[in-house]
Amino acid sequence: MTGLPIEMLGFSVRVTPDGHGGHDADRVPDDDHVAREEEPRPTADAPVVPGAYSGVWLSRYQYFSSGRDGTFQALHHVVLLQHDSRLTVRSLPGASSTPGSNLSMELTIEGNVATGTWREETSREDHYRGAIYHGAIQMLIEPTGRRITGKWVGFGRNMDVNSGPWELVFQDASTSQATIRTYTRPPEE
Repeated sequence: MTGLPIEMLGFSVRVTPDGHGGHDADRVPDDDHVAREEEPRPTADAPVVPGAYSGVWLSRYQYFSSGRDGTFQALHHVVLLQHDSRLTVRSLPGASSTPGSNLSMELTIEGNVATGTWREETSREDHYRGAIYHGAIQMLIEPTGRRITGKWVGFGRNMDVNSGPWELVFQDASTSQATIRTYTRPPEE
């Protein structure tokens, strides 16, 4: 569906609380890496192993529309896949608050910071008529591994630079076809 392997390929970074309100990242030895693959994956109600970010997430960002003179929120169910320190994010088809909108992100993790780019092709039926927007993003990963928050920056229709809040909220660690089908629907606001 996303053009990437759906199975988890493993992790090379472990994020742990540092006891001072932040958290640290350590490389995971190869033998620990194999052992963690055999452990059961958490569900939305179970604690998340920090550093194990693959799964289904809710993406939520806000933007100001100069044409409609207001602030709006966009929601997407997305599949996040982790490959070492890289995160790939793709919206599920039909899983947007604006049907027909497609969202993607490419992020790199360094410690508790995720930095990268985003791209959205808007719905042909909405206000933006299939316009493509893209930009940069920087986010902080909470120590629980359940929430990633930050800010996006990108260009606007009037040749201006816009920014706003963006968050990813963990929903389910599974990327099975059954789980994907469960989240292939517009998110509730």
